[in-house]
Amino acid sequence: MKKWLLFCCTILLLAACGQKEVTAQHQGTKGTNAMNEQFIGKWEGSIETPNGPLPIIVDLQKDSGTLSVPAQGLSNFPFQSVTYTGDKVKVSINLNGSAIAINGTIKNEQIEATFQQNGGKYPLTLKAYKEQPVTYDTLKIPVQNGNLTVALQKASPSPSPVALIIAGSGPTDKDGNSALAGKNNSLKMLAEGLAQQGIATVRYDKRGLGDNQALLTKEEDGTFDQYVDDAVQIIQTLMADKAYTSVHVIGHSEGSLIGLLAAQQTGVESFVSIAGAGRPLDEVLLEQLKGQLAPKLFNESTNILTALKQGEQVKNISPELQALFRPSVQPFLISLLKYQPANELAKVKGRVLLLQGTTDLQVKEADAEALKKGKQEAKLLYLEGMNHVLKKAPADRAENLATYADPSLPLHEELLPAIQQFIKNEK
Repeated sequence: MKKWLLFCCTILLLAACGQKEVTAQHQGTKGTNAMNEQFIGKWEGSIETPNGPLPIIVDLQKDSGTLSVPAQGLSNFPFQSVTYTGDKVKVSINLNGSAIAINGTIKNEQIEATFQQNGGKYPLTLKAYKEQPVTYDTLKIPVQNGNLTVALQKASPSPSPVALIIAGSGPTDKDGNSALAGKNNSLKMLAEGLAQQGIATVRYDKRGLGDNQALLTKEEDGTFDQYVDDAVQIIQTLMADKAYTSVHVIGHSEGSLIGLLAAQQTGVESFVSIAGAGRPLDEVLLEQLKGQLAPKLFNESTNILTALKQGEQVKNISPELQALFRPSVQPFLISLLKYQPANELAKVKGRVLLLQGTTDLQVKEADAEALKKGKQEAKLLYLEGMNHVLKKAPADRAENLATYADPSLPLHEELLPAIQQFIKNEK
């Protein structure tokens, strides 16, 4: 899995799909075997793509069915056809001209299947869908181009501190899950854990993703500063609400830079950075790319980043680098490259806590040290064995990455206490 795709909304198998209506047709049971009734119902699983697991939900009914891809904002897209033959099922979907086929066999209460799209064929295992209880309230915050849907995790009926949790880069949703990395529920666990400790939280899908997909319909229209403006609007709304005794910001990964810039503009009481980059994006990205690209492509990446940092778009991009530097993502990169995180942190007036895991594969201790130099009075805490998705993980790359798609693993045991004590200003 290419974990250096940190910032861009990479176009995956199902990305950029509209909700075009398609009439589903049940084609009946063929052959001599009766249809297995165990098929009927909702199933969940992950397509094993080259970029990593992509979670999907399939709703199988006798005469119809739907496909959902939560990470990409696709909800209840209807099948074109579904055919059952004994213990086998065949699903056909026409997704805006892209032909999709799911062929599976039910065995031991799960469906072993393959997912086919545009010539690619990928393994898929579906298990019975478990409805996730909604433990939060939904709020609408006015922002540019509409309303931002956010999740409020209440702590108690009485006034309490509240923290805005800002997710990391790419298609990472409000729960910390990503179409690139998988489902780990890290930010969901963080929000629920803080609520149990008397700290309310607000988290949200960034514009163009999930609940807020409609706020950004064209990738080329997106800028990093829009993310900051959205965070500012949420913070100002929370500050005006008498239900909260104080307002704080928690930013994870790219969300750290968004959070500290929003904290500058709003004067929140405290800011917590978790795995935040302390160096400009071009430095971090080139460090990650150096061991993964051939010299020619690495030199091209260096030249592209140099141009983007000067505000100049680059027209000719090698096919191997399109995912990172395609023209439609360049306006976003230009708006992000102008920031030096350590310099910006120095402008934050509230208390600052820097948290860094020692087995983080993406953001290194050098970044935490750089942020600390930017604001000497900040408190820096290393969490031994914590990785980028806030779980305890070994340094071994394969074992570490396996935690990215395992929601059963708890958060690192020191993370919640550290944040709770800092926000409540406890010694």
